[in-house]
Amino acid sequence: MTREPKGNPVVLDAPARAVLQVFRAKAGEARALDQSRCPVRDVLDRVGDKWSLLILIALSHAPHRFSALQRAVGDISKRMLTQSLRNLERDGLVSRQVFATKPPSVEYALTAMGESSLVPVVGLVGWASAHHDAIRDARLAFDAKEAAMA
Repeated sequence: MTREPKGNPVVLDAPARAVLQVFRAKAGEARALDQSRCPVRDVLDRVGDKWSLLILIALSHAPHRFSALQRAVGDISKRMLTQSLRNLERDGLVSRQVFATKPPSVEYALTAMGESSLVPVVGLVGWASAHHDAIRDARLAFDAKEAAMA
């Protein structure tokens, strides 16, 4: 049994309905197949982790060397930055260029595919900025309701 959604129904334009229809079809196919082969799950597992989006955003301005990238991202450990960069490089979103200097220096940059990923990232960042206060208010209201019930 499914619940009826509360609130105002979401009105989608024709292109958004078409995308949603394809997404639902792909999701249905993915459930029928091995879930590890689902393209949405596979990609979101990468860009949805804690650090990948922050790294992509940091690299959107210019290529960075490792230490500069670590400073730009913030409280990420060297190990986690290394692992995240390797995963992004493996997925073709980030390139790694080694310069023959003493000691060798390495620079990370977005690939063409990495740059194209910024289009939905910018949309998500804009949405998050526009709705952050409402989300925080909803969390506070939910937590207060939960605390009152306890």
